[in-house]
Amino acid sequence: MTTLDLETTKSQARKLLDSRIESVTDLTLARQRVEELRDQLADAEREDKKAYVRATKDGWSEDELKKLGLESGGVAKRRGRRSPSSTDTPATSSGDAL
Repeated sequence: MTTLDLETTKSQARKLLDSRIESVTDLTLARQRVEELRDQLADAEREDKKAYVRATKDGWSEDELKKLGLESGGVAKRRGRRSPSSTDTPATSSGDAL
């Protein structure tokens, strides 16, 4: 029977935990990045809306802006197309894939 060494066992356990901590660290950093990008997107969408309103106040008609590819709420319309995929997320997290 092999004699167990406490320090060796602790060292091996730390190595196992370190790899697990690393993956959680990576996940945390990724989630922080996603949140930062969401905040930046929200800011950009607010600026887009303000700029559109300014353009219409400066005399551009909605039809003229549309002809230029600058429709009202263009960002919101693009986001609306993506939203059905967000409804898939709960089904994925429910464990159906297991």
